[in-house]
Amino acid sequence: MSFDRLIAKIIETGNPTVVGLDPKLDYVPEFIKKKAFEEKGADLKGAAKAILEFNKAIIDEIYDIVPAIKPQAAYYEMYGWQGVKTLYKTIEYAQSKGMFVMVDGKRNDIGATMEAYTNAYLGSTEVDGVKFEGFGADALTVNGYLGTDGIAPLTKVCAENDKGIFVLVKTSNKSSGELQDRILDDGKTIYNTMGEMCEEWGKDTIGKYGYSAVGAVVGATYPEQLAEMRAKLPHTFFLVPGYGAQGGGAEGVAKAFDEKGLGAIVNSSRAVMTAYKKEGCDEKDFAKAARRECIRMREDITSFVTALKK
Repeated sequence: MSFDRLIAKIIETGNPTVVGLDPKLDYVPEFIKKKAFEEKGADLKGAAKAILEFNKAIIDEIYDIVPAIKPQAAYYEMYGWQGVKTLYKTIEYAQSKGMFVMVDGKRNDIGATMEAYTNAYLGSTEVDGVKFEGFGADALTVNGYLGTDGIAPLTKVCAENDKGIFVLVKTSNKSSGELQDRILDDGKTIYNTMGEMCEEWGKDTIGKYGYSAVGAVVGATYPEQLAEMRAKLPHTFFLVPGYGAQGGGAEGVAKAFDEKGLGAIVNSSRAVMTAYKKEGCDEKDFAKAARRECIRMREDITSFVTALKK
């Protein structure tokens, strides 16, 4: 299954983290923007070019120490078709370096529409009898609010194509409890119920490490719920946002992992992309600053998840 490949990369690098490539143009160093604007124009095309070069430089510096990247689709879609092309090229480039790529798209619908989303990101589309891969991501974040009708097309493709999904369960944002913490008639919270559904949806895709192709998004900002979900969802791999900039700490994040130091991957986006600004170093050293932040994050987390530490 897909998460076997991800877990193998985590073990290989000794690093249970993923870098979120959610690049605002403000994050891109001026010298990259200047060159891109001169080549392509100071417009959406130039912006997309600058973001691609920014992404590639960071990937070049981190691919040997970080197992995965997570581009957030919205940060590319905002630049129109040019930005969507950059998303595709970012996925392609990271995979050429051996990285696992999860697209943060939070997609969901039912029936043929969900099949279309699934084929776009994880599967293939047939044209005149020939199948072509769309974005070719390894995993996709999805919203499970529509129930099994929205998840079944995904799990089918995951099983066929060795892919994975992460279902929103207990998200890291402040207002998540307005809905997710509500208690249903059976006494369970909505996030508990969604977690149980992840276990059910993934039961036929469990891989050699004991985790299925249906993962869950559980935020670092709620460590008690992280611990609760880890205990209740033994076959569900966690994507953990909210570390660092949103307030989640390494000690709390450690609750997402199993006794072998596996079962989760922790995301950091802004802290990596803007590390050069925080350090105050020359902007031309932005990628090396990103690498230093990735190493710092790895050491911070593995100081608590000692079973994984190389």
